[in-house]
Amino acid sequence: MSKLYVFGIGGTGSRVLRSLTMLLASGVECDADIIVPVIIDPDDSGADKTRTIDLMNNYRAVRSKLEFNQHNRNRFFRTEIKPVDGMTNFILPLQNTRDCRFKDFIAFNQLNKESMAFVKMLFSEKNLDSDMKVGFKGNPNIGSVVLNQFADSQQYKDFSNSFEDGDRIFIISSIFGGTGASGFPLLLKTLRSDKSSQSWKFVSQAKIGAVTVLPYFNVTEDENSGVDSSTFISKTKSALAYYKKNISDNSSINALYYLGDSVTATYENHDGGVKQKNNAHLIELAAAMAILDFASQPDEKLAGQTLHFEYGLETQKDERQQVTFADLGKESRKLLSVPLTQFLLMKKYVDYAMDGQYKYQPWAIDNKLDENFFDGDYVSTVKKILADYNEWLHEMSGNMRSFKPFNEEKSNPLFDIVNGKAARKYYPHFFTRNYALVDSLLNKRWKKFNKAATREQKFCELFFRATEDLVKNKYNF
Repeated sequence: MSKLYVFGIGGTGSRVLRSLTMLLASGVECDADIIVPVIIDPDDSGADKTRTIDLMNNYRAVRSKLEFNQHNRNRFFRTEIKPVDGMTNFILPLQNTRDCRFKDFIAFNQLNKESMAFVKMLFSEKNLDSDMKVGFKGNPNIGSVVLNQFADSQQYKDFSNSFEDGDRIFIISSIFGGTGASGFPLLLKTLRSDKSSQSWKFVSQAKIGAVTVLPYFNVTEDENSGVDSSTFISKTKSALAYYKKNISDNSSINALYYLGDSVTATYENHDGGVKQKNNAHLIELAAAMAILDFASQPDEKLAGQTLHFEYGLETQKDERQQVTFADLGKESRKLLSVPLTQFLLMKKYVDYAMDGQYKYQPWAIDNKLDENFFDGDYVSTVKKILADYNEWLHEMSGNMRSFKPFNEEKSNPLFDIVNGKAARKYYPHFFTRNYALVDSLLNKRWKKFNKAATREQKFCELFFRATEDLVKNKYNF
């Protein structure tokens, strides 16, 4: 498959895209050649949205210096992430939602008396006075009106015109909020019915998958907030019934993934903006894995009636509060354990050994990886991504239910970082330990190593090969 367009709707969409980017940075297998994220969220200043955009832009900056072919083994940053041409920061913008109340958006005061009465039957006074600059605050009835406009934007037309035969689409949304719950069915309907672009047949007939995220967190009570987690379950039940009748039963979508958790975290209640920055969660990781699963499905399996998927843990204890690699199913362990461990080992070496070693180690000296290189923009951007990766792991490890495959804060002994997995002795390196063992493998005479490659290419290639060797020989995944 060439391109997979991933629409991230609302805050949940951005958080899942963040997890997906972390997986791709670590080299997790992806059957799509190119991931094209499209964010639909009226909350311009939402912290979940902005930090995801920053991460994806940094990913693109690092990957732009790398080549991937039969001569290179590196899988870090292998899958290309790119925006739709003409789309700034991956965002499909919504018009007239900034500093605008819902009643002004629908020109309520210009309606005749009868129309005003009808609108008041559908929307409360609180709905009508709602400020939409940070989203729809758990009100899908508002979102369903406002989001009807996105197909008219130039950015949506750019997406549709760029679509090619064989490309696929995936939609991320929550079912219990406002933006996601309303945006998913509207977007799907548009994709299947809009005929305004030159590629409309390819879009309307494309294989489309979606993950709909059920409640997996609560928010603190706040009478001044538009978000009330006591309504999450009732909203979910209503939406599930609607999805069954209008999405699954008519096979308008090819694959639908359901995710949620009865063990819930509680977050501070923020309608949106810079304070809406939820810690990463296992459910968002599972949703990112759903995207990869959809990309791996053959076309013939996605033909016919809608396929439904759920995600479960392979553990005998439903109430387990902390999840490690051992609690994941066989396929999930195979997908995640090796690349995530490799990337964390790279992060540890970069943090605790690289600056003190590169001036003296053959792996750096022989490849002309000098002080200018290590002080330059490229390594600085790699360090930012590795720091974000560690923060992402740390947030999941402290959440409810937690995902803690690593002791991510541990720096020494280096190979004791995998929870539930004792590191083995590595013959013939019995007497070389910790970061010295990493140096030893970085200095290894690798077969078919391209000495003529760029410094950026050699840097990532060396760390991928060394950490791949370490994970293979130190852990029995």
